[in-house]
Amino acid sequence: MKLSARNILKGIIKQITPGAINTDVVLDVGNGIDIVAQISKNSVDHLGLAVGKPAYAMINIDDIIIGVDD
Repeated sequence: MKLSARNILKGIIKQITPGAINTDVVLDVGNGIDIVAQISKNSVDHLGLAVGKPAYAMINIDDIIIGVDD
């Protein structure tokens, strides 16, 4: 995976909470630190996100993006 984002944190999905429109994804990046990203339900399905699976948080100036390896 090659990205332009410089702040990439690998972690394990700790919690997925669906909302009316978006879904909160909590990523445990270690040392007691959780990153929370709000993404679409469609993105959760497309990425195959599930509790316990590894994922990445890519932090841009004003966004957190969740990604997984192919």
